[in-house]
Amino acid sequence: MNYRYIYTSLTRISDLAEKDFVLRQLPKEQWGTGDYIIGKILDAGSNTLSLELPNGRMRGIIGGESIVGALGERFATLEATGTWREVGEDLTMDVLTGAGLLGKMTSKSVFIPNMMKIVYVAHAFRGETKLTMDSFMEPVKEIPFKTPVVLFVGTSMSAGKTTSARIVTNLLKHIGLKVVGAKLTGAGRYKDILAMKDVGADAVMDFVDVGLPSSIYPREKYQQKLRQLLSKIEMEKADIGVIEIGASPLEPYNGDIAINAIRKQIKCVILSASDPYAVHGLMKAFDIVPDIVTGISTNTLAGRKMVEELCKVKALNLIDPNTTDELRRILSSTTGFSL
Repeated sequence: MNYRYIYTSLTRISDLAEKDFVLRQLPKEQWGTGDYIIGKILDAGSNTLSLELPNGRMRGIIGGESIVGALGERFATLEATGTWREVGEDLTMDVLTGAGLLGKMTSKSVFIPNMMKIVYVAHAFRGETKLTMDSFMEPVKEIPFKTPVVLFVGTSMSAGKTTSARIVTNLLKHIGLKVVGAKLTGAGRYKDILAMKDVGADAVMDFVDVGLPSSIYPREKYQQKLRQLLSKIEMEKADIGVIEIGASPLEPYNGDIAINAIRKQIKCVILSASDPYAVHGLMKAFDIVPDIVTGISTNTLAGRKMVEELCKVKALNLIDPNTTDELRRILSSTTGFSL
């Protein structure tokens, strides 16, 4: 391991930490999404901020350090937006996620701390080759996707999708099923799929595994990446897939493409919602009728009642253990597996 730099979790598909590379500065017109770059930390932001390492652990900042991350884009409704395309002549940018997604912040919620700021040092090179996330992609034989799916969608980020996916993964493993956990869209963080691994998922993967720092990507090219990712999932020969659409399908993360690509294999839809009216809007926009609505909107009896009256779907607060029996019943009915 080369400890000269902090290797963020977007480098987990690479060998940058184990094998030498050289630094070479490039003019901005030669930059691209997924490029691995080195940046020197100018401002650590809040003292609560840390960086996600390739193993998923979080690391604090000592000061004056340099990181290896990837150029990308983020468009989060509740936290921050940014893109490498907006980097100016001073070459300063922000760490848009703890995973090392790097770009110029374009907006930020007043409720989150100041973001970590870096200055561009150089691109990573070997010989004459610029190193990108795609540099470390092995060819994937594309095969039809046939794995049954429990799909987790949300009306926004931080609505409770990952928590719900973790609960369902645990229940499916308790009956002896082979489970693959996956996240098809969103901004790169390892922690979301590791949460499913921690409760027993036999394999986990996301769009980072096919070379994307986030799923904000040209639609046709994203479709190609998605076919590769679904093929990798199918190769696991799992009994069932626990699949999350990060952020919400209405955000520019290509969630609509992802849902349509797996629609025929969806057996159960669990929607995490921030409020009952958002449930209604998402159902109309994407022609999805969830089997269960959970998340913030189901925290109280008032919220659950409104969801059920407005949308005519079942509302369960899945983090309440008193709902587990009903969750098992619904999963048994929709997936065909006896829970």
